[in-house]
This record gives sequence, C-alpha cells and structure tokens, in this order.
Amino acid sequence: MPANPGPVDAAEFTTALRQYAAGVCLLTLQDDIDDVGTTVSSVMSVSAAPPLIAVGLAAGGYPAELLGDVGRCAVTVLAAEHAIVASRFSSAGRPSARHLLESVPWTRAAGSGAIVLSEGLAALDCRVDRLIEAGDHVLALLEVDAVPVLNPAGRPLVRLRGRYVDESGTPAGRS
Repeated sequence: MPANPGPVDAAEFTTALRQYAAGVCLLTLQDDIDDVGTTVSSVMSVSAAPPLIAVGLAAGGYPAELLGDVGRCAVTVLAAEHAIVASRFSSAGRPSARHLLESVPWTRAAGSGAIVLSEGLAALDCRVDRLIEAGDHVLALLEVDAVPVLNPAGRPLVRLRGRYVDESGTPAGRS
C-alpha cells in the first residue's frame, strides 16, 4: 500500500478544481431589511423526489449566515449574457442586490420573496432543508418549491479556469 504523501497543498487543490467547468448561479435571499445575493458555482442536483439541490457557501459569509436565519432563498441559473452580474455578486463589499441589478430584468419568487432574474435559464424557489458544516464552507441542502423561470433555449454561463465563458469556452458576454 503506498504511503500517505501528506496533506494536499491548498493552492494545488484550487488549481486542480479550476479545470472543472461549472455552471454559474445567483443565490438570492431577502430579510426584513434588504436583498442579499452571491454568485455560486458549487450547485448540484441531489434528488428529484423530493426535489433537492445542494449549494456550497463560504461559512463565514453573510449569505450563509442569513440563509440560516430566513430559511428561504432563490437560485437563478445564469445565462451567458449575465457574466457581469456574476462578477458583481462575487465581489467583496457589494451593495444591496437590487443596486447590482440595475437594467437587468428581475422579479420575485412567490415563496421566498427573493429576486430571480427574468432572463436566467431557470430559477428555483427554495427553502432550507438543512445546513451542513463542511470545512471552510457550508453545504445548504435546499428543497425546491417552485420553478418560477424556465428558459431552456438560452446559452449557459460557465466558470472555467477562473473565467466566465459560454458553453463553447468563449469569454461570455458582458451585459
């Protein structure tokens, strides 16, 4: 049996996973004061019955903290033309979600009251099933209550090697 080579270097681990192309989503939630959102690419389908998804969030971040408090959110699957939206929501110290979405059509999901982008590929209105601590992240297991947006003909936004690209690997639009 080979010897354990020791812990994996964090930079090497990050570089390795940057080779994995991932869809890009916008997770939004609303509390009594404001709208909050964050870009996420760690999203996966977990179950169709009941409909569950899992989303990875930074453990020390406000979206993870707030999600535990409010218990509901929405997840919009971003289209290629939403690259600038993804960049805005991934920046530190960002203002209210509504300010970051000027000139981007959006509405509110009925159950969560969270913002969903009208021109996203899909949006899922969710409630928290459970939050699981996972290293420096929190894994949010979310039950999907509704699909308020569904545009299956759109081009997806993908994150690959630290860049936003479309499904062909071409740098994504900046609208």
